Amino acid sequence: MADVELVKKMLRAVLQANKGGVSLSRLQSEYKELTGEQIPHKQMGHNHLDALLASMPSLVRMERNRSGEVCVCVCGANETAHIAKVVARQRSSKKTGRPHLVNTQMRVKPAAPLVLNAKPQTSLRQPSHRGRGHGDFRQARDMRDGQSEGKTGAGMVRRTGGDHERMTLPSRFQKEVHAHLSRNPQQTGPPLNLNESSGSDKGRPYNPQQVQGRIREILGKYSNGFWVSKLPQIYRELYKQDLPTEAIKDLETWTHICTVEKTCSSNPSELLLYPSKEQTTTSSPSPTPSPPSSSSSPSPPSSPATLSPDLKLKLEELLVKYSNGLWAHALPKLFQDTYKTKLPGHVLENLHLLSDFCTVDFPMPDNPKRAILYRRSSTEGGGGEDENCNRRNSSVSEEELRVRQELGRRLSNHAVPSLQIPKEEYPSVLVVEATNTNGVILRYIGEGYSQAQESMEDEMREFYGLNQSSPSPLSSPSSGQLVAVRAEEEEEILRAQVCDVMADKVKVYYVDHGFSEVISKTKVFELHEKFFQLPFQATKCKLAGLEPFCQEPAVLKKFETMASGRILLAEILERGQTPLVVLYDTSQDDDVNINAACMKALQDKTLASPLQVNSAYMNVTVSSVCSDGTIYCQLPSRGLAKLNEILENIETYFHSQVTSEFLVSRPFCGKGCLARYKGKWSRVEITNLHGSRVLDILFIDVGVQASVEVFELREIPPPFLRDLMAIPPQAVKCCLADLAVSVGSWTPDAVQWLREKVLNTTDCSMKVAKVDETKRCIYVHLFTDKSFHDPARSLNHQMAQSDLFKQRPDVFLTSHRFILLSYSPLPSPCYLSYWFPTSGTSPPETPASPSSSLKLPPLLELPPAGNNIDVYVSVACHPGHFVLQPWRDMYKLVVLMGEMILYYNKTEQKPLNIGKNQIYAAKVENSWHRVLVKGVLSNGLVSVYELDYGKHELISCTQLRPLIKEFRQLPFQGITAQLAGLKPRQWSEEASIVFRNHVEKKPLVAQLEAIQEATNPWDRKLTVFLVDTSQEERDIWVHDIMAEFAEELTNEM
Repeated sequence: MADVELVKKMLRAVLQANKGGVSLSRLQSEYKELTGEQIPHKQMGHNHLDALLASMPSLVRMERNRSGEVCVCVCGANETAHIAKVVARQRSSKKTGRPHLVNTQMRVKPAAPLVLNAKPQTSLRQPSHRGRGHGDFRQARDMRDGQSEGKTGAGMVRRTGGDHERMTLPSRFQKEVHAHLSRNPQQTGPPLNLNESSGSDKGRPYNPQQVQGRIREILGKYSNGFWVSKLPQIYRELYKQDLPTEAIKDLETWTHICTVEKTCSSNPSELLLYPSKEQTTTSSPSPTPSPPSSSSSPSPPSSPATLSPDLKLKLEELLVKYSNGLWAHALPKLFQDTYKTKLPGHVLENLHLLSDFCTVDFPMPDNPKRAILYRRSSTEGGGGEDENCNRRNSSVSEEELRVRQELGRRLSNHAVPSLQIPKEEYPSVLVVEATNTNGVILRYIGEGYSQAQESMEDEMREFYGLNQSSPSPLSSPSSGQLVAVRAEEEEEILRAQVCDVMADKVKVYYVDHGFSEVISKTKVFELHEKFFQLPFQATKCKLAGLEPFCQEPAVLKKFETMASGRILLAEILERGQTPLVVLYDTSQDDDVNINAACMKALQDKTLASPLQVNSAYMNVTVSSVCSDGTIYCQLPSRGLAKLNEILENIETYFHSQVTSEFLVSRPFCGKGCLARYKGKWSRVEITNLHGSRVLDILFIDVGVQASVEVFELREIPPPFLRDLMAIPPQAVKCCLADLAVSVGSWTPDAVQWLREKVLNTTDCSMKVAKVDETKRCIYVHLFTDKSFHDPARSLNHQMAQSDLFKQRPDVFLTSHRFILLSYSPLPSPCYLSYWFPTSGTSPPETPASPSSSLKLPPLLELPPAGNNIDVYVSVACHPGHFVLQPWRDMYKLVVLMGEMILYYNKTEQKPLNIGKNQIYAAKVENSWHRVLVKGVLSNGLVSVYELDYGKHELISCTQLRPLIKEFRQLPFQGITAQLAGLKPRQWSEEASIVFRNHVEKKPLVAQLEAIQEATNPWDRKLTVFLVDTSQEERDIWVHDIMAEFAEELTNEM
């Protein structure tokens, strides 16, 4: 059977290389030229190639060209693109006439493959029925629904009710498929803090005295408390028995044994369990503590060593800054830098001493010394790092409170519900205006937001029409009252709040459009109660990083130019009363970070490096030479002198400060901060995030990229912030002029030769030959002395006359490379080369043997058939093929990938002897993955399969590295599966879309029906039922939906 996803990926590669399309007759030859094989349409169930292509409407489209020949073109990448075509009837305070139309296309901004905050996960709510029957699926479902009535699990979560409850989706499928083709659902990561409840042993009698005794023993071991949802697992591990469900219900009545406490979590059913006599903690525990297990739980307090109250306070203060966890090995240096004193040595040897305020987890089973510390409780109400605080009863703004109080007397207690922040990580927003970046007025775009508003306004236009039965104008509007207002064009009716009442006019604020207007009293009507149901759509957000410059004219002018009246993507960093966001414009070829662009508006252009064509510059420092031949230079300038002076003052300032205030606790793309470079603090910009602890940065004044851990960053101290922001980046991007070889085609020999000539030389000189504004690059003649008047002495001339550019066979080059920085100064030179590793920077382990000689990771442990397992669906092709990841250990994969980024970005190995069906580490986009090589192509490309995610990728062979032993300990997390309860069939593209919409990128519960073992881990296959338990009122069994969809298609044919 052909690999469908691999075929699709190869087809896309062929079609994208031919922008005008490929004729149907030529497609096979183009495909074979790329892959060495024909398109396997017969193996995929299609007699003809055009039939296969017709089954892939989201990938290709077929049309006739002018000569009448059938041409195959690539469609918009629906699988990876978020297309938001929104007609937003937005009224503006700056425009009159009909509301203007906003119509834009956008792609989604790629998010991390897993949740950004890589914390140990809690469990998902289990479905009501366990152990499915093997008869007809409808009968089994009805039996399940009947059995589920009145049942509860763990006394916490409401269950499915009623045997009449049935999934009916007759008319929705067509709409759903259509909606998918116009927009991609935006759930990019699994939600946190989902609850577990055991469904086993329902109704069985049990021995309360025995269970109470065991719970007392468990609480003796975990005296600081733990989640009730963890109790069944702990009980099963210790006593090899399932905890009776009825016992969980009885916990609250056993006050002599334990105390059950509700939390301030976004899920009101989250419960904590404490010993009955040890309620010493008053603050609310963190929503996601690490799983208490024998390896990660605090030991009984029997050690003679103790921590002083002052030391505990300081350690807890550090953990507050890193709510997503902190590596224990980072503590000594972080403690020394922050408090100017050494961390007592016994702390790391006795991590259980920290159990009062943190939990300890060991995500790397082969290395007990690598522990992550998570803060146990939150002492800052409302200011914590809760990523899941989109609460149904979230607090409303002061303005809304005032309006409601004022309207309470006269509106018969009609209340408008508060606006909920969308659940997506990157919701689309329409920016209205901003007079302050801490209060940008915007509207959310999409179903339930702009679409619901448009429907309501259509209904209002009918209700307040111009016929005789229409309501009469409001005789005496009062300040604060909610009203309906007829727009000046006599066509639109909008909701508004009365701000000020004058003689014959009224000033109103349009609550859904975010601006004020003075209108005639004759256009104001009483707002009917049915128009109180939709929340006010105009809301506010705060732009991250711009808080100190929120009212700066240059910033606001830049924001007005780039964002006002446009639809953008908003990355929500902090959900709260006023969300903290980063805005992106994704309508162009490259994403534009609006926050970072506004910050650059503060730069003083007179402090930039002066550059003019035919001008010569001396005392030039070449700070970086990239593998593609690009160089970065520093030129003497007022800006560079001022920068060095400020950075020296910051060094002194940090030495005098004893505080954790400057630790970076909330990193985001585009943020400017400080990191160590050659032992000194230097300016950096965060360019990419890999989870919550590892990130990529760019040293903007030297042109060097690096991968670091978040604890290595520092905030820019407020006294220096404005002056530092005014200085433009001092690294000037240059290319050598008059070379026959273009950038990107340099040989390793040429790169190394240039590095040896110019790095660590401060008296270079250069002459500008050309300024390329489009590529933001300066073409120069470079000299190692002051002889810029003699072109023959330039490095350009020397390289052109040499053999440096003669390509060695089988050499493929990469572009701008990364280095890994640590607190200690880097050896000089500061780069790490692909072909010529600098001494002292080699990795701790470089296996001489090929990957095949190393052991594979252990198999992923699975429960026996008939049991449930919490999963995350990373890839969903169709019901016959999808990829699952174990939900509760996902954070371990995030940790592993962070470690791989730090390791493999540190240095680069020479090209490998790449073998098919061998395991490697591969760089895919900005992350490193564990992959299986599926095929090696003749053009230097390699087809790989991501063993943890189940995706197929086509990458350059230069992006492969040996997978070292340290990264072979965690079992491969991706396992293929097929949906149980369905007859095997060839699923259509429409059915596949419906299936993906219901399962892909979602946490679900899988009930194992069968396990098909295999020699290799990647060949194992499961047959499972998938259940969505995210809705408290019912369980959604996915095979029911797909069976009904297939039945409808059959009936329509």
